[in-house]
Amino acid sequence: MYKANTQVDRLKTVIFYVLMVFFLFWTDGKAASQSSFAKGEELFMQNKPAEALEFLETATAEDPAHIQAFLYLGIVYQQLDRLDEAIAVYRRILPKGGKETARIAYNLGNAYFSKGNAEFARQYYTQALDSDPSWAPAFLNRANAQIKTGALTEAVADYEQYLDLVPYSEKRPRIEALIAFIREEFAEQDRRRIQAEEAARAEAERRKRLLEEVSASLQAAAEDSKGLSAGIENVQGYEGEFELE
Repeated sequence: MYKANTQVDRLKTVIFYVLMVFFLFWTDGKAASQSSFAKGEELFMQNKPAEALEFLETATAEDPAHIQAFLYLGIVYQQLDRLDEAIAVYRRILPKGGKETARIAYNLGNAYFSKGNAEFARQYYTQALDSDPSWAPAFLNRANAQIKTGALTEAVADYEQYLDLVPYSEKRPRIEALIAFIREEFAEQDRRRIQAEEAARAEAERRKRLLEEVSASLQAAAEDSKGLSAGIENVQGYEGEFELE
């Protein structure tokens, strides 16, 4: 009985040490990850993207679920003009962004806009607004993307929504000037359209009158031709047999 108890105690001791070793490795790894992120975050906040980069890359490698680390890393890539890498990072974490979904989608839109892809930028600004309908910067940047894609009506709506959300924005004078310019452009387009339509109607009326005049002239000519003689009405006819004497 004593021997059996001794074996059980030894087994418990072994299990205890195994769990301790596992716990130490786990806590060391977690501490290292937190340390890498903390250093990267500190440098990021100091606006030192090149120095923060290595720590944030390490933090995301050690903890693939650390959304904030990925978000900072994407911003750092953007600051370093490594747009393709920024896009890859944002797209990787966007499906599991949670409460950061709006910010991730917004930054992804910015990255695509910087690359000159206004259509993709507009799509991701829209996704950001779907997640946070009151986020003013997304309205402003989507309006800029709308301008690039030629969707001027939608751009005006987004600019106005931005001004409603940020009534005292320092950008208001420029935005209002841009809205006025767009509306004037719309008015000019309407004027040109109306002028073109009026010119087309006038030309159609002119052609109609010309056709009617030509048709009437031809009709008059046909009527006059009915009174013409072929010069054979008074030719006497002969009946019977014609004989030579």
